[in-house]
Amino acid sequence: MANELRPCPCDIGDRFDYGGRGQEVQVEHIKAYVSKPSTSTDKAVIVIHDIFGWELPNTRYIADMLTANGYVAICPDFFVGQEAWKPSNEWATFYDWVKTRDAGKIDKEVDVVMKYLKEHCGAKNIGVIGFCWGGAAVQHLMLKNPHLKTGVSLYGVIKFFDDKSSLLHPTFFIFAEKDEIVPLEQVSFPLEIFVSMLFILVL
Repeated sequence: MANELRPCPCDIGDRFDYGGRGQEVQVEHIKAYVSKPSTSTDKAVIVIHDIFGWELPNTRYIADMLTANGYVAICPDFFVGQEAWKPSNEWATFYDWVKTRDAGKIDKEVDVVMKYLKEHCGAKNIGVIGFCWGGAAVQHLMLKNPHLKTGVSLYGVIKFFDDKSSLLHPTFFIFAEKDEIVPLEQVSFPLEIFVSMLFILVL
């Protein structure tokens, strides 16, 4: 949980000793980690990192796990060269730090990444998954980007955006039961929207 001394509940936890099976590429103005399956596919997933950045081995492990299930996975540097948060940083500086890394201002980078996936990876169906800061970014994209197919937001801070319910695509929100940053009453409304969309898809 977060408090005044620690305004964000993010923690690396166990940092994986993992080198990755993909490769780093330059996608126009941003760097990215790309992992491709052994067989061809037109399905891809954009993996949006948390505050600890695109180079965290744990996040690359997730990308490779998606690839093992048949998807092209790409984890771009959505901080565009700015430093990721470090566990040794002072939490008192967090709000100033995150102001320069707005989860709602990644549209240019997403457009570049989607173009790369279509032109270089043959992707036609593209989804997105994000963690914490990246989870908030997923919500933004599900509200604004008509070209993505679906999204998964893991403990994203949904209060960042005024419009929380006009989702364009099926979106799966995953939260902890007790969280001061994302209290249960904030979760219930998007969850109702998600369930309604599932019924629409099934019917």
